[in-house]
Amino acid sequence: MGFSRAVAFEYLRRAHEQNRLAHAYLISGPTGSGKQLLAAELASLVNGTKASDVFSVKARDIFIAQPESKSRRIIIEQIRDLEHTLQMRASNGRHKVAIISEADRLQPQAANAFLKTLEEPPKDSLLLLLSALPEALPDTILSRCIAIPLAPADEHKSKLEEKELVKLLQQAVSEQNWSIQYAYRLAQKFQRLLRVIREQIKDETDETLKREEARYKNSTDGAWLEEREEYYKALIQSLYLQRRARLIEILFAWWSDVLRSSSEVSRIDLPNARRETGALAKRFTPTEILRRIRCLEELRDHLNRNIQEALAIEVAFLAIFTA
Repeated sequence: MGFSRAVAFEYLRRAHEQNRLAHAYLISGPTGSGKQLLAAELASLVNGTKASDVFSVKARDIFIAQPESKSRRIIIEQIRDLEHTLQMRASNGRHKVAIISEADRLQPQAANAFLKTLEEPPKDSLLLLLSALPEALPDTILSRCIAIPLAPADEHKSKLEEKELVKLLQQAVSEQNWSIQYAYRLAQKFQRLLRVIREQIKDETDETLKREEARYKNSTDGAWLEEREEYYKALIQSLYLQRRARLIEILFAWWSDVLRSSSEVSRIDLPNARRETGALAKRFTPTEILRRIRCLEELRDHLNRNIQEALAIEVAFLAIFTA
């Protein structure tokens, strides 16, 4: 689960005040999550430059590396220039800040060169890597950065689909006969919800790719476009898996609330569904509820092992939503 940009900045501000700021952070999140703005705010905090000037030529002791070559890659020459400038003394006691935008676009040679900087950061320097697809970065780089994952700007969309799932579960309580046919229908509704999520992510990502094509079509080569298409395919899958995982967590929260109600525990994760989870607690014994929670755990394990999604969901729902 990602942080909002405001929460992430407050965490970093406190770390700075307590002199506990790390030397390298990986700020990740999808397009629109506020990665650049958070980097600008943090750079302003430690460097004194106005946040609005951080990504401009006015910024002092702030060094930016971003894809500029025809292949839309960050090349080793850019990293060498950045390393050279980081070795210089900062003016007026400022911190030097290096920002690597779209860090997943580092060429392998550039990534290896930057790894040396991460291992031995220059004095009074702060290294910020920004990426919408951190999974594409080498483990050697990931392991040397503190991860700051940001939540999507469209968090409200995730909340809507979570509410839709809770609504489906509330409707299930009024169904007295939890037959195999009913469990199968419920599984289909859940999969329909997942299809809507995937289509929504794909539509938004396709639009972003079109904007990039229009912007860079005259300044990049064909290889860049092919790589970028692969990049967005991976990004679609990454965002989809995040939102699918949230829905699985809602299922866990639902059945955990049922178990708490059966044990007369007051704490609850889904207060708007208290009446329905309480009704299920009267219908099933704690042993039966725990069996359903174990089936959910198996579903999560199967999905994490890339077992065919539709089959894994149908098998789990048949086990969970039959009497």
